[in-house]
Amino acid sequence: MDYENFNGFNINGSSSGTITLVTDENIECPFCHISIQTQPLSYIRFSDDNLQVFLKCKSCKNSFIGYTIKDGTSHFHIRRVSKGTHSTTKFEKDIEELSPLFIQIYGEAEFAEQENLMQICGVGYRKALEFLIKDYLIKAKSKDEESIKKKLLGQCIKEDVDSTKIKAIAEKATWLGNDETHYVRKWGDKDLKDLKTLIAITVHFVSMDIQANRYIEEMNQE
Repeated sequence: MDYENFNGFNINGSSSGTITLVTDENIECPFCHISIQTQPLSYIRFSDDNLQVFLKCKSCKNSFIGYTIKDGTSHFHIRRVSKGTHSTTKFEKDIEELSPLFIQIYGEAEFAEQENLMQICGVGYRKALEFLIKDYLIKAKSKDEESIKKKLLGQCIKEDVDSTKIKAIAEKATWLGNDETHYVRKWGDKDLKDLKTLIAITVHFVSMDIQANRYIEEMNQE
């Protein structure tokens, strides 16, 4: 294999040189997780069509490897990059205070998804949902803790959630979450993306309910 430094290296065809590198729009820096703008440092050429690029992110300054594929015009396209850090969802303070375990479990499910462990990450999202709903009922709605702990999630949603929006959305999120644990899927036209969307909506409604009740209590007049 040949190890060469970049001289006149092209980024997205911006200048003339020996190699043209094209970065696909969906590629992100594996460390800061924003749209990638890189500084090429060097590359290793394994064959005419096999090139690995050593890159530096212009935003966070971390370095990583870009794995390329060559097209018919002799341009090398970065299709994926080496692993860096995992990206986790940032939740509102109300949710952080309400259910720290929801956030921990949801983050672990995101780790699994980013590691392409697609057969188990859905189970993690489903578990996170259960902790969110049960902590919401116990801490925000003052439901009996021991009763809520023993109930199935579906029962909690049906019998103890008062908000019609939270009840409707959390119920559907539970259906899709249960699909992730079953041998045969019931909702074949829905996938992990739909489950995460429904959980995100549930989180939003729970947060709004907590904030609304806080303002009502703080600004209550006799």
